[in-house]
Amino acid sequence: QVQLVESGGGLVQAGGSLRLSCAASGRTFSSYAMGWFRQAPGKEREFVAAINWSGGSTNYADSVKGRFTISRDNTKNTVYLQMNSLKPEDTAVYFCAARDIFGTFTSQDTSWYDYWGQGTQVTVSS
Repeated sequence: QVQLVESGGGLVQAGGSLRLSCAASGRTFSSYAMGWFRQAPGKEREFVAAINWSGGSTNYADSVKGRFTISRDNTKNTVYLQMNSLKPEDTAVYFCAARDIFGTFTSQDTSWYDYWGQGTQVTVSS
């Protein structure tokens, strides 16, 4: 089992930045592929970004490419999502997710991941 706890959400004006963190505990974090997803009210959970166990492979949704950056620090058991040039449509609850798998594998599919955090709210005002 692994426990995931997101933090760093909040209220920011359009054009601003936030950095989300997801701290993992319980098992060997460095073997996990990690993903960030978001869910706005009345909408399905959608993929944002993913990173493989080593950090050498990343994957982004088209809507956030060039604005968001996913990274990880395996010494701190933490994955990050740096969000720049935020837009009102980025408003959502952001979740991190994990799957125990080596290699370059990541996925945009929610069902591929085994563990989820509780989420952190991001609100972008216009």
